[in-house]
Amino acid sequence: MKEIKQTYSQAKQELEEIVLAIESGELDVDALTKKVKRASELIAFCKEKLTKTDSELQKILEQIQ
Repeated sequence: MKEIKQTYSQAKQELEEIVLAIESGELDVDALTKKVKRASELIAFCKEKLTKTDSELQKILEQIQ
């Protein structure tokens, strides 16, 4: 997977734009393939970011208690 150099918010925004482009039905097959591939990269990035954040928050909460 290609490393994504952006924030979670930027990745989420790009995903929203990809969904709108796909829903418009105006993409040709080649563009659709690229968009779906990029979306899968962004989803993996967001999932990893959320998992890492959850883990960090759990550690912080455990330290507080």
